[in-house]
Amino acid sequence: MKKTFMNIEKLPDRFISDKGRKMMTMMTGAQYIESLRKLNTRVYMFGEKIDNWVDHPMIRPSINCVAMTYVLARDSEYTDLMTATSHLTGRKINRFAHIHQNTEDLKKKVKMQRLLGQKTGSCFQRCVGMDAFNAVYSTTYEIDEKYGTHYHENFKKFLIYVQDQDLIVDGAMTDPKGDRGKAPHEQTDADLFVRIKEVREDGIVVRGAKCHQTGSVNSHWHIVMPTIAMGPDDKDYAVSFACPSDAEGVYMIYGRQSCDTRKLEENADMDLGNKNFGGQEALVVFDDVFVPNEYVFMAGEYDFAGMLVERFAGFHRQSYGGCKVGVGDVVIGAAALAAEYNGVEKASAVKDKLIEMTHLNETLYSCGIACSCEGCQTASGSYIIDLLLANVCKQNVTRFPYEIVRLAEDIAGGLMVTMPSEKDFQSDTPVGREGETIGEICHKFFAGNGTCSTEDRMRVLRFLENICLGSAAVGYRTESMHGAGSPQAQRIMIARQGNIQGKKKLAKKLAGILK
Repeated sequence: MKKTFMNIEKLPDRFISDKGRKMMTMMTGAQYIESLRKLNTRVYMFGEKIDNWVDHPMIRPSINCVAMTYVLARDSEYTDLMTATSHLTGRKINRFAHIHQNTEDLKKKVKMQRLLGQKTGSCFQRCVGMDAFNAVYSTTYEIDEKYGTHYHENFKKFLIYVQDQDLIVDGAMTDPKGDRGKAPHEQTDADLFVRIKEVREDGIVVRGAKCHQTGSVNSHWHIVMPTIAMGPDDKDYAVSFACPSDAEGVYMIYGRQSCDTRKLEENADMDLGNKNFGGQEALVVFDDVFVPNEYVFMAGEYDFAGMLVERFAGFHRQSYGGCKVGVGDVVIGAAALAAEYNGVEKASAVKDKLIEMTHLNETLYSCGIACSCEGCQTASGSYIIDLLLANVCKQNVTRFPYEIVRLAEDIAGGLMVTMPSEKDFQSDTPVGREGETIGEICHKFFAGNGTCSTEDRMRVLRFLENICLGSAAVGYRTESMHGAGSPQAQRIMIARQGNIQGKKKLAKKLAGILK
């Protein structure tokens, strides 16, 4: 089915000066899309191999989201947020490939993510790789300090390559896990956690899979990390490495999203809600993949698996204080539009709901900024967020977006999920006693307050449906719950880092308790 996609370069794109452009090696959005065509990435959907996955109607909106990270990086209005100077080369790079050097970098990361959420109304998929870079950078430094390995140098060389080529790298942490009550080495099927199957003189062979992988299909490379803290018996599973998306033995099975097949409908537009942008997840399988030594960052150092997991999780939980807030801004705006088109924008109850939505959204943002401001330097010299506050940030994200969309649905009304299809609104089939068509009947009875067209009213309602219940709800609602770890994962970290014993001492001292 032939589909026409937006020209990514026609998005607002005020290019930087000629002098500045010469300093940059960063791709344009269009160049990024063309770079994907050069890959032999193996993608499967609905039980079949998808050859031209770049132009597939269900995949292309997610590619457009990633392309936006390139478009905005070349926009003079957003240069400060979207770019950084590499501490490894001194060259200007996309901030998504940057290693945080101070708390200002950490804050700019959150602000950049909010901006992209506002521009796409969706998941732009590049945060996972950025968070993996920063977690692996500091962890490999400390592994090398203890064991005399060369993982940190391996990673720095790889990162310079990524920065100079302006590549997308998927951060892959979540294993299928099988029986959650058993350690990796205790599983009936040894492949349920990614593992080292064979050690060769020139590298390792890995087997297993990573699931829920955001943006994996749209990435040039993958960087794999262990998913839990491990013991001596799990050393074969304590592995971190990088490999190309089209490496031999790597293939991906595309994940379903609610209402996703609407994108396959001929001439679909209004019914899609957010027709140009979207997210995607996939199961990434590593079927005896050979990884050269130069791309290995951990191979059996099980005592550092927990550190890598904790740091990645912290960085990624910080990310949600930016990206979900940007999408939240769009939800609030759409809800306000729906109220206006319904003619109830002046009602005090509606105003109060919008105030509450704003309050919840800004609370999420304040947590993302707070954990950034309280960041500190690691042994490697890079900066990490305050882990306690990052986990508090994500704990709030598991709740507040659900309340935000509940209020949005309240304001929008039931028509958001009961309106006829786009084809009904466009139909010229006679149905009324006076010869009215189905389209005319729909436009007549679904008119709003008279200041907007029926089509515009329907568009904003479909847009809200997309974010609250449809394909974008995967990235906004469910990802808010389970992305970067489930709510219980954050509560475990909050309990670990909350210093209850120290707080008890404070209370004892003030209460005059001597023991």
